[in-house]
Amino acid sequence: MDKILVSACLLGEKLRYDGTGQRLTHKVITKWQQEQRLVSICPEVAGGLPVPRAPAEIVNQQVITQQALNVTYEFTRGADVALALCQLHNIRYALLKESSPSCGSSTVYDGSFSGQKIRGAGITTQLLMANGIEVFSEKTIKQLILKISELTT
Repeated sequence: MDKILVSACLLGEKLRYDGTGQRLTHKVITKWQQEQRLVSICPEVAGGLPVPRAPAEIVNQQVITQQALNVTYEFTRGADVALALCQLHNIRYALLKESSPSCGSSTVYDGSFSGQKIRGAGITTQLLMANGIEVFSEKTIKQLILKISELTT
């Protein structure tokens, strides 16, 4: 049975930068949890950042906090941990939080800390995709469900 890497915040864990979670309620997520198919991670915490932490955005391929602290190392370290988990569990699919500087798969914030989003991918998503792992978000979960159901039929 295929395992799926999932952002811990989407499971309701209070690990986002502001100390909240963002539980994704979907019957398939519940089913996958019951089947123990989900491998949960917050790459930012895995990389050594605290909860709560300063908001961060990608600026010129570096991850910078609103206070101008460079946290690229921690984001990269967290991405490496996520990839190692995927390799350990033979994970081919990830469900990650859209727009996050770690996990965004189609949008990220533009680096101005103004709330504006642009097309792009987070640090973890970039590394996973470069290693053949397909990344989905809460916005594209239906495509992930279809992919998984195709594998089991």
